[in-house]
Amino acid sequence: MRDDLASIPKLGFGCMRLPLTDPADVTSVDIPQLTQMVDEFLAAGNTYFDTAFSYHDGASETALQQALTSRYPRDAYTVATKCPAAMLPNRESAQACLATSLERLGLTYIDFYLLHNLGGPRTAAFDDYGMWDYVLRKKEEGLIRNVGFSLHDNADALDALLTAHPQMDFVQLQVNYLDWDDPHNDARRLMEVAAAHETPVVIMEPARGGTLCRLPDATVAPLRALRPDASLAEWAYRFCWDLPNVVTMLSGMSTLDQVRENTASYRARVPLADEERAALGRTVEAMRSLALVPCTGCEYCVKGCPANVAIPRIMQLLNLGAMLGDDAFAKTQYAWQTEGRRASSCIGCGACEAACPQAIPIIDTLAVAAGKFE
Repeated sequence: MRDDLASIPKLGFGCMRLPLTDPADVTSVDIPQLTQMVDEFLAAGNTYFDTAFSYHDGASETALQQALTSRYPRDAYTVATKCPAAMLPNRESAQACLATSLERLGLTYIDFYLLHNLGGPRTAAFDDYGMWDYVLRKKEEGLIRNVGFSLHDNADALDALLTAHPQMDFVQLQVNYLDWDDPHNDARRLMEVAAAHETPVVIMEPARGGTLCRLPDATVAPLRALRPDASLAEWAYRFCWDLPNVVTMLSGMSTLDQVRENTASYRARVPLADEERAALGRTVEAMRSLALVPCTGCEYCVKGCPANVAIPRIMQLLNLGAMLGDDAFAKTQYAWQTEGRRASSCIGCGACEAACPQAIPIIDTLAVAAGKFE
């Protein structure tokens, strides 16, 4: 990893869930509170702020200008932002994102610019709109210092993208202890592929959208027994902080207390001991014992599905809700993870059940998912 990337502190500030003055209005970012959070974060020696064109309907970027970029010298912080081309109608609107982000942030260049949320059919828009060549051209012009992309897909998709686009300076991946050896979200394999391509990683979702901070009591007994005073967030973050090839790990922070807790944990961090890794393993086992569906993600069911239902992904979300004790969180993931290939599209033909090696009653299970998530 380049020295300038290796020197970035491993705790990054994710700006997707900023404090609001009106919970019903995602654009009503509480600037006074955010300013305190920014000051505390920087005072602790951290520098990396991660936002996006679409976070808080654009208000995340403008809030960072008010709380950060207009108040501190340019060398005091690092800013990452993202272009959501797959959400936009054409090449012109996708390529216009950079200029808009620079204006909102009050910057003349972006430190880390990402093509946002690649994976599955979403990737095609970035190809069709010429975004790969565009960001490299803007890097040459000095408007971007580092180009990369964020991915929600499997290791094969990552390998294909890094093979096709070896000029990428970094990649942003979902990595946490629950997904590390999960057959659907094989974070270990994602990290191995990035390392094989010598592409540094920014870690996102280290606490699985906050759900690893509020697990059922029965599942976290091994952690409580070993370190009763440690927060669940600290366990999740410590798993990620010392992984190799990591630029930084993003924590989505919404309150000043969270900033204080996370910066204190980062200052005091030590590598996980063997007994701590074993305790995390037992916690994952306890969570997986709550899974509802014995799906292995083989995808045999998908190949003959006339409705093209995203069956393995839906099974995973049912299990995720059960493991975390949080169906509401799984529901928030449902629409974008199924890409319109909804459970209610099932026509009940039975082709999936005939192909399933685990003999899962898929038709009935999809009906359960439709009731929970649609």
